[in-house]
Amino acid sequence: MEIRLGRKIKTLRKQKNISQEVLAQALGVTFQAVSKWETGAALPDVAMIPVIAGFFEVSTDELFDFNLIEQERKVMKICEDAAAYRYSDPAKSESMLREGLKQFPGNDIILNNLLYAMQSPDRSEEVVTVCKSILEVTKDDEVKYDVLRILAKTYHEMGQQALVKPTLEQIPELYFSKLELAANYLTGDEALQAAAMHAGICRDDLLLMTARMSQLFREAGDHAKAKDYADLTHKIFALFEGRTDTFDYSAGLRREWLEEDVWPRLA
Repeated sequence: MEIRLGRKIKTLRKQKNISQEVLAQALGVTFQAVSKWETGAALPDVAMIPVIAGFFEVSTDELFDFNLIEQERKVMKICEDAAAYRYSDPAKSESMLREGLKQFPGNDIILNNLLYAMQSPDRSEEVVTVCKSILEVTKDDEVKYDVLRILAKTYHEMGQQALVKPTLEQIPELYFSKLELAANYLTGDEALQAAAMHAGICRDDLLLMTARMSQLFREAGDHAKAKDYADLTHKIFALFEGRTDTFDYSAGLRREWLEEDVWPRLA
């Protein structure tokens, strides 16, 4: 891996007709570091991979010359396995994803999933750094908009409200989704799967918004409306709790809300 990546960096550098010193200056590292990369003596830091790819205007896939179809399969398997521990054991989920990054350094999908395992106030600066590195190179709109969402949330938690709105403004307003259209216009199992997934997203969005309204009314001192929306949130949750025919409610999400004081109080 080291030699192949090093050769690719060297090839791309020569194509640009620049020296190791110029590349090092552009990337903010020493020319000795670039030399070690090119000889295979060392690997760039994981956070540098998207930066290197962005400088050469190539994807991280091209940087590593991966077989894209096989890579996608392996990447999704890594993310799915790690997601199983996202709420129950975030440290294990993070460890699995970081092992995946050793196999696929700088992969934007793995890094996007890593952000979920890193969600804690004491790691906000690290989360912001990873978000920015992903945004520099990802060509996947789904990844881009999810990262912008996480970045805005992190800025909010850090008290940097001036950065929240400009970040959110980079996310387009959507009036329909591909899942919604698939549910309506496909047939059979494909339509059912899309409908189930979209119903789950709509359910979670509705719960989040009624819970948030309860919280905002509570903060504004309107305790009657706060309790009203708290009751509504619990009723909506009860409607879906235990359903396993087309989707199952994630108890982990409720636990996350409780930790963040978003889950509305009934009292």
